[in-house]
Amino acid sequence: MYEIVAFYLFSALTIGLFSVTVMSSNLLYAMTSLAAGMVLISGFFFLLGADFLGAVQLIVYVGAVMALYSFAMMFFDATRDIKEKNTNDALVFLLGGMSALMLVLMFSAPIFSENVQALYPMTEGVGNAQDVGMVLFTKYLIPFEVAALMLLVAMISGIILAGKKMDSSLTEDMDADDEIMIVKDEK
Repeated sequence: MYEIVAFYLFSALTIGLFSVTVMSSNLLYAMTSLAAGMVLISGFFFLLGADFLGAVQLIVYVGAVMALYSFAMMFFDATRDIKEKNTNDALVFLLGGMSALMLVLMFSAPIFSENVQALYPMTEGVGNAQDVGMVLFTKYLIPFEVAALMLLVAMISGIILAGKKMDSSLTEDMDADDEIMIVKDEK
């Protein structure tokens, strides 16, 4: 029951966040929703019982997106167009409290369930890394590859977006330099 509710919740949130990533013209909003969407993708792995893949998703992919996020914040002034529209502190407090309560309920639900057991018990004579490898390359190969493909698409789109922004700023800078040189020549 909890898995079904969490799956549909994560699905709706992931689709919503990635649509914000694609449709947003603001770099800050796009990168924030991309990072949050990657965190929710790791939630799918945890729902499937692939804790190792969920941890790898969080560490590697979300870490890579956050590195891209920090570089974007260094190179672009993404906050210049942001005007805060929400002035209702009670609404912010209510939404934050509801989100915190939902997270507490999601993480405490397995504690109250009586029949929690490992999906893949350890095999005798085989180490933990070998067990993870066998499960990873049999049952969870496709989700892992899909996550890698999504990271590749995110990386390429980030490079393309940064390249377009840099081309226009370099062109503007070159025009300004040419004007300075013309003014100096006239004197």
